[in-house]
Amino acid sequence: MTRVDQFESVFRAADKERFSYRRIEIQKILVVTDLDASEAAPFLERVRGYLAVLGDDALWKPAFREAFQTVGDLLDLVEKEAPDLICTYRNLRSHAWKWPYSLGVHLDVLTQETRVPIMVFPHPGLESASGRTPEDTRTVMGLTDHLAGDDRLVNHAARFTRKDGTLILAHVEDQAVFDRTMDTISKVPSIDTDTAREDILRQLLKEPEDYIESCRHTLKEQNLQLTTRAVVTVGHHIREYKRLVEDHDVDLLVMNTKDKDQMAMHGLAYPLAVEIRSIPLYLL
Repeated sequence: MTRVDQFESVFRAADKERFSYRRIEIQKILVVTDLDASEAAPFLERVRGYLAVLGDDALWKPAFREAFQTVGDLLDLVEKEAPDLICTYRNLRSHAWKWPYSLGVHLDVLTQETRVPIMVFPHPGLESASGRTPEDTRTVMGLTDHLAGDDRLVNHAARFTRKDGTLILAHVEDQAVFDRTMDTISKVPSIDTDTAREDILRQLLKEPEDYIESCRHTLKEQNLQLTTRAVVTVGHHIREYKRLVEDHDVDLLVMNTKDKDQMAMHGLAYPLAVEIRSIPLYLL
């Protein structure tokens, strides 16, 4: 490596992503159910209590069974109401909630056809698999496989973390991808594989760690009265994220769902949304 290359590497390593804070305003909340008004009352009460962090000024708009029939009806309803947040549950207008294999066609389309964030609650007919039902947003986890620079996810996760709560920012580097990369590097004679493994892994983890430190510093400056914790590790994504949710007793999981390169839900968001069924999910 030339001196120029060394200088460029040092310079690029010092160029860190910095978190930029923006308060997320939630003024209108659309609560969508496939129940009639009397049947939906317990669910509405639970949602309002769970989202006490939003305060008393937000406008709550319930949409009951008669408000929509088809997916198209639901999209028209969202366009008409123009909410800042949609609250609902998986498998709308379907009995498939009895089987743990999907979100249902209404949510599949809604997550991709609207830019409105969606909070997905466990189905009212589903007993909590973990034996607990979160009552508020004491512990919120924002997770992605590329956390550094994802200001939008962090701002939304921070907005829903209650006062004196804990915001966990999680980044899991895919162990299988890393191992395949290192296997390729090991076949290049000019590269010291052991040194490369150590240096590359250190840098992969350092970037999200530095970004989370920037988040912690900025959120503290904003006096948000929450604790920011970092989880940066290597593992097999689905298994590792599920373990993290359980180990940290997470009350709300925040994930990205849009992918500019495909029509389907972003990366691991869909399998996680299907498998993590006992706590609310916030899908961006």
